[in-house]
Amino acid sequence: MTGQIDNSMIMKCVAYQNGVSIGDVTIEDISEVLKFDNTFVWLGLREVDKELLLKIQEEFGLHELAVEDACVAHQRPKIEEFGDSLFIVLHTAHLAEEGVEFGETHIFMGPRFLVTVRHGSSLSHNRIRGRCEAMPQQLSKGPGFALYSIMDFIVDNYLPVIDGLQTRFDALESAIFQYKPGRQTMEGLYELKRELLLLESAITPVIDICNELMRFHEAGIPKDVRVYFRDIADHVKRIHQAIHAMREMLVAAMQVHLTFETVRQNEVVKRLAGWGAILAIPTMVFSWYGMNFRHMPELDWEYSYPIVVGGVAVGSMLLYWRLRKSGWL
Repeated sequence: MTGQIDNSMIMKCVAYQNGVSIGDVTIEDISEVLKFDNTFVWLGLREVDKELLLKIQEEFGLHELAVEDACVAHQRPKIEEFGDSLFIVLHTAHLAEEGVEFGETHIFMGPRFLVTVRHGSSLSHNRIRGRCEAMPQQLSKGPGFALYSIMDFIVDNYLPVIDGLQTRFDALESAIFQYKPGRQTMEGLYELKRELLLLESAITPVIDICNELMRFHEAGIPKDVRVYFRDIADHVKRIHQAIHAMREMLVAAMQVHLTFETVRQNEVVKRLAGWGAILAIPTMVFSWYGMNFRHMPELDWEYSYPIVVGGVAVGSMLLYWRLRKSGWL
């Protein structure tokens, strides 16, 4: 391969022998390091370009279709087998001030290597690597345990997102039941529902991925490592139940919001109708005398004007009192 490698895209590349780190490795030396027994390489990449991925493909013998997918984000969560290697796509989620930010982690795993490619919003894997290096007995089982650690880390990071969405929902629910419905509240409910749908679409396929890792791929996933993926599947199921429960509450909150809005509009209509009825009395009387008939006996009577005005005032007040008593005003 020609061209200089951009090291800013390489987060960490470490070789492990019998579960113990034997030091950092350059991309060019990977094939030499893999000649040692009981050794595997853990390579972390971020926002990688095609040129570097082609170099990685050459070193690890990756399938071209998997490499092509890893070049581009916007992949669905999935697991695919290419010979003795696996290609796994997971969606990551991070709670930001303006909402939930999603990213992707693409994982290549073979009997002697583990390569992660991060796209978009995702947290560093340094903490995962440090935790695995503190357990050399587990890490000696090969890249399968490192794969479990990464998947477990991604799934665990869904929990703060769920808690943040629950906090937002509680605030919106309080606004609804404080009888302050409005356009902003409804927009907040719809945005929350959209984020829940995206989160659900990101996490639901993880159960199928774990089930496949527990049943197949013995070359990369030893039997004593498979139980760890069952633990991840249990976590995913609990998170999925929390998402489902929140969606049900969200739908109910939207219905309550619409009901309150309908009640508020009905109150406005009742008030307008009440005042309309009150105004109908003087309107009817004044329109009657506005017809300008020549022979209207009461026009010549001295007390006609005060009696008509007083009658209109009394009738309007009586109607106002009746409507006020019935709750229309």
